[in-house]
Amino acid sequence: MAQATFSVRMDETLKKQFDGLCQEFGMNASTAINVFARAVVRQRKIPFEISSPETNITREGAMQAFMALRAQAKENGVADMNLDEINEEIHISRLENDT
Repeated sequence: MAQATFSVRMDETLKKQFDGLCQEFGMNASTAINVFARAVVRQRKIPFEISSPETNITREGAMQAFMALRAQAKENGVADMNLDEINEEIHISRLENDT
């Protein structure tokens, strides 16, 4: 099978973290990307989660997660909900999950 080069730009810190985790999983970054690409094509979705037994939550990671949630709230038209509206949504969700 012919080989092709795939170049990706990413934050230097993220690359170091990715390389380190790949090593923990017993592979290099190129192998991990190939495994990922094959699974995505085969399943036609983002198919799996690879995780490390250690979790190291950083301020940067927490802020990235928060910003992603803000963007999702904006996309879904709920970014301007007040606290009472949020609590009502939580209440409704809990009632639905109890049934």
